[in-house]
Amino acid sequence: MKTIRMSSMLGLLLFVTACVTINVYFPTAEAVEAADQIIRGVYGEEEGSETSPPKETQPSSSLGSPVSDRNLLVSLLEWMVSPAQAAADINIQSPAINTIRASMENRFSSLKPFYANGSVGMTNDGLITVRDLNAVELRDRKKVTTLVADENRDRNALYKEIARANGHPEWEADIRKTFAKRWVDNAPGGWWYQDGGGNWKKKYPCSRWAVGSPSVTRKICLR
Repeated sequence: MKTIRMSSMLGLLLFVTACVTINVYFPTAEAVEAADQIIRGVYGEEEGSETSPPKETQPSSSLGSPVSDRNLLVSLLEWMVSPAQAAADINIQSPAINTIRASMENRFSSLKPFYANGSVGMTNDGLITVRDLNAVELRDRKKVTTLVADENRDRNALYKEIARANGHPEWEADIRKTFAKRWVDNAPGGWWYQDGGGNWKKKYPCSRWAVGSPSVTRKICLR
């Protein structure tokens, strides 16, 4: 009986596999998580304290039971469509990426005062710019322009390198777009940013509040 069941499952597996279409897509949710990890590192923030809901556990079963057979079928399907699933991960660990991240993290303490006084703002293309040079003292003007140029060089290189490291150079524009939004969303209140139309806006302060337990928090920002 077990042999018949396994044969039927293998036949179904071959049929399903023949119908599978491998689609390589840009993993938006995973890109957001990757961007947040890098940006929080640059900003010097701790990793988010939000916890994921507990995963459902599969019921235990004896060898050869329908549940065990179903798990085997799922494993075989996952193996056969692994190229499609691989596209759902964003790799942000490479020597080049790590070097860029370290450079940006080291620069942030010098840039932070200029973000805070509004002289530097975040653009809608994932870069930064000198928004108000009059807010910078004369002795610091050369410094701030150099910092902005160096930061933009690293950001452009970061977006390109992440796309390259994941084997999809065509993702660079999507990665840039994702980072552009996440730089703003993770920024402290009081910083300036461009909206989609290029208009400058000042970000309002954010506050954290507990949900259910002290270990689970959410961040809410006034707009």
